[in-house]
Amino acid sequence: MTEPTVGSLRVKGATLHYEVRGRGPLLLLIPGGTGGAASLDGISDDLAAEYTVATYDPRGMSRSTLDNPEAEQRVAEHADDAFRILERLSPGEPARVFGASSGAIAALHLLTIHPERLERFVVHEPPVVEVLPDAAEHRALIARVQATLRAQGLMPAMAVFAAGLKKYGDTTEPEAEIKLPPQAAARAEQTMVNLPYFVGRIVPSFMSYAPDIHRLEALSDRLVIACGQESCGELPYRSAAFLAERLGIQPQHFPGGHTGLTTHPAEFSELLRKAFRCSI
Repeated sequence: MTEPTVGSLRVKGATLHYEVRGRGPLLLLIPGGTGGAASLDGISDDLAAEYTVATYDPRGMSRSTLDNPEAEQRVAEHADDAFRILERLSPGEPARVFGASSGAIAALHLLTIHPERLERFVVHEPPVVEVLPDAAEHRALIARVQATLRAQGLMPAMAVFAAGLKKYGDTTEPEAEIKLPPQAAARAEQTMVNLPYFVGRIVPSFMSYAPDIHRLEALSDRLVIACGQESCGELPYRSAAFLAERLGIQPQHFPGGHTGLTTHPAEFSELLRKAFRCSI
């Protein structure tokens, strides 16, 4: 594993931890979930053979600290954080960007507000449930998760959340435990530390985000929407596939499920390279 160059960036309301490795055109990777930059290690080293790869912990996660730990989180603010990192590392130059899950939502917003800075864009299963015809059902899910978190605590709230993410029509009981991919086992402790913030602050804000469809339509020639081969029917997959349909583009299927970049890093990074070369 290549040791990255580590930096910090002061932004409004937070201090961001970021890492840079490799050489070549800038490729910014925006993590989702609770893993932070470390969740992208499996693909970062591989991609660093061709790109200057930048990763970071989103504000409030891991080593990126908030001035006010109780501050409400907003997609626009997280997107601006990504833009500030682009400006720090490649001022004025078009860059490539990849976003996963909640990071893909921040990435979509970044594309709509700073398209001049973005050459090519790949988003993997952004859970933009507001684009779905049954969006009201998922708003109710988010409300149930928050109510359960307040009344019963973290793990019962996670069980409710897991039930809502299942494949459409799947009535099996969800497991309350969070299953981490084998490669993520070493990060389990930090993942659990980040989890209350993710469930309580990121989920309600990001999953209520409505992307600017008309703006994205105008930029769709530089956008790739990726879905997991093994997650068909799950809520993030449905959201991403429906967004692609709304934009008139064909979704691309990447290996694994929602966490495919962790479970299948070599295959995932190879498809990312092809996507950034416009060859898939």
